[in-house]
Amino acid sequence: MTWGEYAPGAVYARTLDVQGLAARKSLFLFGPRSTGKTTLLRAQFGARAIVDLLRSSVYLPLAEQPWRLREVVAEGRFDAAAGAPVVVIDEIQKLPPLLDEVHDLIETEGVRFVLSGSSGRKLARGGVNLLGGRAWQANLFPLTSAEVPDLDLDLGRYLLHGGLPHVYGAEYPEEELNAYVNTYLAEEIRGEALVRNFVHFSRFLNVAAVSNGQQLNFANVARDTGVPATSVRAWFDILADTFVGFLVPPWRGSRRRKAAATAKFYFFDVGVANFLRGIRTLHRNGSEYGVAFEHFIAMELRSYLSYRRLRSELTYWRTRSGVEVDFLIGSAAAVEVKAASRVSDRDLRGLRALAEENVAAALFLVSFDELDRRTDDGIRLLHWRTFLAELWSGALLG
Repeated sequence: MTWGEYAPGAVYARTLDVQGLAARKSLFLFGPRSTGKTTLLRAQFGARAIVDLLRSSVYLPLAEQPWRLREVVAEGRFDAAAGAPVVVIDEIQKLPPLLDEVHDLIETEGVRFVLSGSSGRKLARGGVNLLGGRAWQANLFPLTSAEVPDLDLDLGRYLLHGGLPHVYGAEYPEEELNAYVNTYLAEEIRGEALVRNFVHFSRFLNVAAVSNGQQLNFANVARDTGVPATSVRAWFDILADTFVGFLVPPWRGSRRRKAAATAKFYFFDVGVANFLRGIRTLHRNGSEYGVAFEHFIAMELRSYLSYRRLRSELTYWRTRSGVEVDFLIGSAAAVEVKAASRVSDRDLRGLRALAEENVAAALFLVSFDELDRRTDDGIRLLHWRTFLAELWSGALLG
């Protein structure tokens, strides 16, 4: 883990080992702004090793003459990993033509690069050089339970305000979220130059937040937003490409029951979703608390699979009759999430139905019930802290 200070007095140990990955191959590091990419890179490579394209003194010369990247590399201030220098370029989406020089330096000089950015769309469109498989991809997400000191996660605070490092530990988290949503999201989406009517798009963000954690229904979102369904589809694509949201597709391997065929959408951070929905408080027994808790577990599972470089797909299962299991991790495990303090047999209905499909090697129900146990038919009932401790230790999925 790499420790870094993300706000005055807020120090977190980040799990992602960018330095270890870069020692083997060049790397794109993606993630929304304010997840801590720059802080992590400075902690692992040193501030002098970063070519920061947010600085005009760095950006302007390279924008005018991209070949000058060779001069920057020749300065020799970069970390030598496995005999090759590692050059870190922050906010690479601001200057995509630089990737041609990066490509050539990889091929001719053996230089390794870490290329960080908050928008894959700007790099993917317009024929930009994506290095033709010469770079791996890693993602940085909001804080996980394993990155908070001593696993001392304040769940209530996290479920309401989310895990952005500068928000979670802030004295005034709601003010930080307000600034983030109304400044960053507007700036990032406007920067895509694909949204002509930002008023409608802002309305779309609010409607999408109401749909957070639910099956996508483009027609309903379009009706509530007041724009065509084609625009709604394109806008969800923008959220995914800028890493502001992610999809959990349905598991379609069911043989006994007809399953849903529509993905579920989640914002990348539960606090951002709450703020967009206008949620300023969460009541322990309210339905919104349960939605936030499920979203939190989705974020933990997604982060774990990504940071451990596991290729298992995160999906969900729902039958046409409404029987559902919240998450499947490949064929390794199925996870049902309940905000209940005491689990009943009714809560196990989905997992037991899925067990008949014989697809998941292990079945888990995660809740607030403090009595960890196993049912006669093999379902493990775990308190959420137990589940997350075993997850991040590698005991659940390896």
